[in-house]
Formats: sequence, C-alpha cells, structure tokens
Amino acid sequence: MSTAERLIESTRELLWERGYTGTSPKVIQQRAGAGQGSMYHHFTGKSDLALAAINRTAEEMRAKAEAQFTGPGSAVERIAAYLRREREVLKGCPIGRLTQDPDVMADPALRAPVAETMAWLRERLAEVLAEGRERGELAAALDPRATAATIVAVMQGGYVLARAADSPAPFDQAVTGVLDLLAAHAPAQRGATE
Repeated sequence: MSTAERLIESTRELLWERGYTGTSPKVIQQRAGAGQGSMYHHFTGKSDLALAAINRTAEEMRAKAEAQFTGPGSAVERIAAYLRREREVLKGCPIGRLTQDPDVMADPALRAPVAETMAWLRERLAEVLAEGRERGELAAALDPRATAATIVAVMQGGYVLARAADSPAPFDQAVTGVLDLLAAHAPAQRGATE
C-alpha cells in the first residue's frame, strides 16, 4: 500500500472512531506510519486528506448498498438484505456519524459528500420501493420517497440507540420494526402464495 493510500485508510478509520475534530494530523501520521513531509507531499492538509477519506468511505458505502439493491428478490427482500447485512453497529455509520461533527458540517467541501451520500441512499431506496410498488409487491398507496426517508432515519437512529445501549440489539429491533412496517404494505395475497 502506498503512503498516500495508508494516509487515506488511516484517516478513514480515525474519522469513524474519533470524528474530524478528534483526529489530528499527528495521529493520522502515526497510524499510517508516515512522516509529516509525506502527508503534505500528497495532501495540502488535514481537510484535503479528510475529503479524500470521506469520499472513499462514501464510494464504499454506495457500492455495498448497491450490491443489495440490485441483488435478487423482491423490493422488500433487497431492502432487508441491505438493512440486515453485516456491519459494525456499535461504531455507528461511518457517514452518518460525520453529521454530528460540527467542523465537517461547517465546511461545505467536507459536508458535500456526506449530504450527497445520504441523498443518494434515500433516492436509491425510493427507486427500489417504487419498483416494488409497480410490480404489485407493495401497496399502491405507499409513498416511496417518504418511506425511503423513514428507512434511513430508522437506520441512523438505530445506530444511535445501539451505541447508547452498548449493544447491537436496539439496531436490530429498529430494522425488524421498519421491515414489519414495510411488510404491512404488501398485498395480503402475496403472503398467502409464499
């Protein structure tokens, strides 16, 4: 792994663990095993490096989600696969956690990939839900955009509840609850044929 890659990966880990404010250039350099000269050779400073790390995390998050959204199964099954995939719940969402960092939210360049990723997630969920509605898997009255926003809010809230309880159980319970709500919007005949 090149020095630039080690710096980006170390920054990704540190942003997830400590946030932007709690991540100093010195700590990044120590984690990456890189000197100050190497860091500033590849990046103009902490903000530039953080932007590269946030963009990488956002790309990875989108790719993992897209794998479930385009996988086999009904709309609800694909959303369930996304919500129930293995994740480090007690660490929280690596993108969602950044919304709680005042320095990230105050910097338009750092905030942009966070906002774009959350908007992308809501949009993709809405597309999957709309597809399910068109196929008759979900009731015609279901609002895909509102439901997608609800799913994202429940998931992000589930992370918060899990961290507060120091247990993934509240996250799992929140996911089960939102999937039960979705199942309630599935036509009755669907359940009878399975």
